[in-house]
Amino acid sequence: ARVGEVLDAIYELFIDLDATDDPLHGHQEGRFFHGYYDCYCHLPLYIFCGDHVLCARLRPSSIGPAVGSKKEVARIVERIRLRWPRVRIILRGDSGFCVDELMTWCEQNHVEYVLGLARNKRLEALVADALAEAKQQWEVTGKPARVFIEFEHETLSGTWNRKRRVVAKAEHIDGKSNPRFIVTSLAAETSEKRALYEETYCARGDMENRIKEQFVLFADRVSASTMRANQLRIYFSVIAYTLMNGLRRLGLRATALATAQVGTIRLKLLKIGALVRVTVRKVWVRMASSYPYQELFAQVVQQLRQ
Repeated sequence: ARVGEVLDAIYELFIDLDATDDPLHGHQEGRFFHGYYDCYCHLPLYIFCGDHVLCARLRPSSIGPAVGSKKEVARIVERIRLRWPRVRIILRGDSGFCVDELMTWCEQNHVEYVLGLARNKRLEALVADALAEAKQQWEVTGKPARVFIEFEHETLSGTWNRKRRVVAKAEHIDGKSNPRFIVTSLAAETSEKRALYEETYCARGDMENRIKEQFVLFADRVSASTMRANQLRIYFSVIAYTLMNGLRRLGLRATALATAQVGTIRLKLLKIGALVRVTVRKVWVRMASSYPYQELFAQVVQQLRQ
């Protein structure tokens, strides 16, 4: 009940999607050479809400990043709304997830979205004046300059079934233009374009750190011959991450390691030499007197017992 009250008070819940490469070194099922990653790999889909992992789906890399994402998002949204029906859900992802199928589903199911949009010559032409203005500012100040504009956009090829709001960042940095685009269902009246890009969209970048933590916990050990067996190994990594994240959130709160990566926590707090002795009533862990994090370890144990 307390968690539900907190979520209702927050009202907004961000769900982040991303795909990453999981390199292969054998002849596993689903093996495919991916040109972007320049290796044979799988392409797992990860979905996070903050630091909580909601999905880790192993997939072959012969497909696009968004394949299967609508099904996973629909499952997650349904579960969330069963428990917290009033929470506003906002989906975030890079340009690999900017597909009409996913955006249309969001629009039909009252899920907001902020997605990256791959740039092309037509989009760059639409922001040419803004890019010129950013370049002029850069020439005067010598510092990176950003100009934000927005417009209604539709694809000429018909891959989108309707016009959608696009926000463009016309940036000039290091003597060159750096335009970026996002597409969103959020209204301009409630989501100002600069804040939408810099605060809402860019915040999804923290998910990359959470994905890296999966691999620190051996999500890359997909050496079994079948996809099913390797999916199980991915699940084991997720379980390990969930436990470590719980340790970080509960046991390490208000400590020097409260925001540490799981690799740091594992190295400093858990991967230590100790003598374990099991008695009828207790399990004794005897660590070396020279262990430098004795006080922290004791604090963690105390906080976990509360």
